[in-house]
Amino acid sequence: MAFESLSEKLQNTFRKLTGKGKLNEQNVKDAMREVRLALLEADVNYLVVKDFVKQVTQRSVGTDILSSLNAGQQVVKIVSDELTQLMGGANARLTWSSSLPTIYMLCGLQGAGKTTMAAKLAAYLRKQGKKPLLAACDIYRPAAIRQLQIVGEKVNVPVFEKGTQDPVITAREAVEHARYYGNDVLIIDTAGRLHIDEALMGELGNIKNAVRPQEILLVVDAMTGQDAVNVAKSFNEQLQIDGVILTKLDSDTRGGAALSVRAVTGRPIKFSGTGEKLEDIEPFHPERMASRILGMGDVMTLIEKATQNLDEDSLDLKGKNKGLQDLTLDDFLDQMQQLKKMGPLQNVLGMLPGMGSKLKGIEIDDNAMKKPEAIIRSMTFRERHSPGVLNASRRKRIAAGAGVTVQDVNQLMRQFEQMQKMMKQMSGNKRGLARRMKMPF
Repeated sequence: MAFESLSEKLQNTFRKLTGKGKLNEQNVKDAMREVRLALLEADVNYLVVKDFVKQVTQRSVGTDILSSLNAGQQVVKIVSDELTQLMGGANARLTWSSSLPTIYMLCGLQGAGKTTMAAKLAAYLRKQGKKPLLAACDIYRPAAIRQLQIVGEKVNVPVFEKGTQDPVITAREAVEHARYYGNDVLIIDTAGRLHIDEALMGELGNIKNAVRPQEILLVVDAMTGQDAVNVAKSFNEQLQIDGVILTKLDSDTRGGAALSVRAVTGRPIKFSGTGEKLEDIEPFHPERMASRILGMGDVMTLIEKATQNLDEDSLDLKGKNKGLQDLTLDDFLDQMQQLKKMGPLQNVLGMLPGMGSKLKGIEIDDNAMKKPEAIIRSMTFRERHSPGVLNASRRKRIAAGAGVTVQDVNQLMRQFEQMQKMMKQMSGNKRGLARRMKMPF
């Protein structure tokens, strides 16, 4: 997961602080020395680290918090605040043009995931009620246009392309096409290079002058660390970008790009790619990212994912005229399907407070739910709704139909019975449960 190494080191450092009770100035300076090393190892820009540590130290020892019994917690709060400010302070939203279409021009080097991110952004805006159009202006990379067409089709967004025609002309025609067909957003996928050169910047500058995009968004690979920051700085100097999109932030990245790019370029991170699926894109919230880095989870993003992806009808148990203790295997299967919509399980669990360190070194297989799904789908309607009828011969038949062992079937049934018992206990206090789960009992 993102920031795993940095998060572990910072948590270990602050665990020492919070366990001391009262602090002195030397305690803070020792902790800041460890913080400095952790940030440098995470590939954060040296000057950024220097200013960050200086600011945290001044705020920590320059007040009367050292005499407080919870001084350690207050220092952690200061670090959280400064991390948030370092990454931009607040979520930087996309801006919109007063005349349609609003044009977003994506740029970046080859391999950063620009074409896929164009489709992700289109899918994200489509969910917001927009009618986006993708424009294929990368005429150099083999199959780049075809790739955009494929991902565009997957997210149900049309793609405007004119083959190997001059990309400046294609971009200009895409604007007219969007206006004619009522597309209120145009996302231009431009060509990349293996490195920055005059030809690349010249073409991007010509497209910029031709269509006057509302925002130029630079797509950078978070796994490249300081290289990503240097790329962002170069693009910003020559194109005056409006924001950055970080890809591959779900990987085992050191985090240097996310923590440095705002300070070095002055431009905010607007979105981050959090997985391989086309729906794996999130608005970048500095305060939430700071919370993840310090091991405090990201409950707000988790709630938003649940709200966006979970089907309310399937969660409304009362609407099915059931109590919690009356859950069937059909309901069990339905809840597994809903959970899968929220993204990779490793990422979802990592958003829970305190879970980041516990998941270290543990690989959670997203295919783990395939076996119980196959088992339940091999059951008859009666077996799914009255599991008490599952005798030895029925379990043997189900195992054969699902391609698993009888032991696998038995294990699933034990898990289901345990969940039923837990739900029955919880239903004893429906009012409290309703407040927590927002179920209309």
